[in-house]
Amino acid sequence: MGKQAHTFAINFTGGIISPGWLLEILDIAEAAQAMHIRFGLRQQLLIDIPDKCLVSFKAQCAEKQLTFAVTPNIMSAYPAADIFIQNSWLSEGIYKDVFNLFDYAPTLKVNICDSQQTFVPLFTGHINWITSSHTHYWYLYLRMPGSQQLFAWPELIYTNNIAAVSKQAEMALSKGYTPEQLYGEIKQTLNYISRPKEQEPDLPPFHLPYYEGFNKYNNSYWLGIYRRNEDFPIPFLKEICTICLETRIGQLYATPWKSLIIKNIDAAHRSLWDYVLGKHGINVRHAANELNWQVEDNCEDGLVLKRHIIRYFDTADVRTYGLCFSVRVNRPASLFGTVVIRKKENKHQSKLKYLQRYDILYTADYNANSAQLLLYREGVTKEQLGAYIVSLCKAFYEQKSAANILQHYVKEQQATIALPVAAKMVYQCPHCFTVYDEAAGDAAQQVPAGTLWQDIPRDYECFVCAAPLTDFRQVNAVTLQAEE
Repeated sequence: MGKQAHTFAINFTGGIISPGWLLEILDIAEAAQAMHIRFGLRQQLLIDIPDKCLVSFKAQCAEKQLTFAVTPNIMSAYPAADIFIQNSWLSEGIYKDVFNLFDYAPTLKVNICDSQQTFVPLFTGHINWITSSHTHYWYLYLRMPGSQQLFAWPELIYTNNIAAVSKQAEMALSKGYTPEQLYGEIKQTLNYISRPKEQEPDLPPFHLPYYEGFNKYNNSYWLGIYRRNEDFPIPFLKEICTICLETRIGQLYATPWKSLIIKNIDAAHRSLWDYVLGKHGINVRHAANELNWQVEDNCEDGLVLKRHIIRYFDTADVRTYGLCFSVRVNRPASLFGTVVIRKKENKHQSKLKYLQRYDILYTADYNANSAQLLLYREGVTKEQLGAYIVSLCKAFYEQKSAANILQHYVKEQQATIALPVAAKMVYQCPHCFTVYDEAAGDAAQQVPAGTLWQDIPRDYECFVCAAPLTDFRQVNAVTLQAEE
């Protein structure tokens, strides 16, 4: 029986969602008998509306001047700002300035990202903007539609010219220009500010930060919510919006991992969030090896494969840190992943599940930003996928350990052995084992380096678990290192 619902997409530029606006959308969707909403890979909102309610739903949306997406969403690393990115010149205000420069709806995929983060994929767009070390100057990488080949723009481009260059690049790509022709065309027709590009960006090694649950930062909390089936119940989200409006949280953030992030949660309001999570039975502590996956939007077959492999991971107790997995049932060109499970085309067009086969691929040097895919196994059955992918994970760690970093470290330490020094004391939280070192201080909580323990404000709390100051215990730093 075919699906008796129609999926509508709504773009929220850069993944920024107004709680008040979302609440209006949820009310309309609920009136049209929708039960849940989802978030897409490009930080957009997806709603499934039953066919019988389409007319009333469209009428309500038109009345509220709510438009549906007909172009890709502009994707950004804005949700990672402050919580996964530190000391960057790309602030939330600059992100918004860039978004406001776009006076048109791009028909190609545009990514706007900080180069020092690994939370948001950098090169999954057709027009990819990445920060440089020079304030307000950006790298530009173009990817031809349907291709994985990137063209690196020969110059760095100034912030105020991002939208104009993007528009011209899109027009030229639509005319079939090669990247080299496109560069010459734009240099002749568009007056933009640039500076010489001295080198390609020094990108950090990929690792996916744990983006779920309550997490403390500065003097507040942020909350990440992930859903295993990608469905966010509408009643739950409506209460989330209500809490935001009541506690003056002005923004929610959709992520490329189809999850939701809420920042600036005051400690005094945490009980409200615990209440609504408990009321709706929302789990916010999934295993990390379940969170580092990219599955196509509206792809139940992809979710089934993901669940199947994760069960195998759990049984085999597999480490996947530093890896990212993508499932490509419909073979999209730009899905992010270090390890790729790609469904083989069935020449006989059989719908029998047991006849379906999959190729397992991985990126060159296990570089998550590489466009080069290498074949690991071909024509694998669903039942074989788990074992082969576990073997590939082990190969990844074997490659990383080949340099024998530990041996080099020991030699370096032996070469710098000095005379014994007096024992150094630090203070440790007995609950989560977080350490306070007087020499380092705690910049995240405005405690300067060199602050003695007796001089710390009495309302100081553990950065990780919020345990009070009185719970900390004094321990020998040397003994602590030996235990570790």
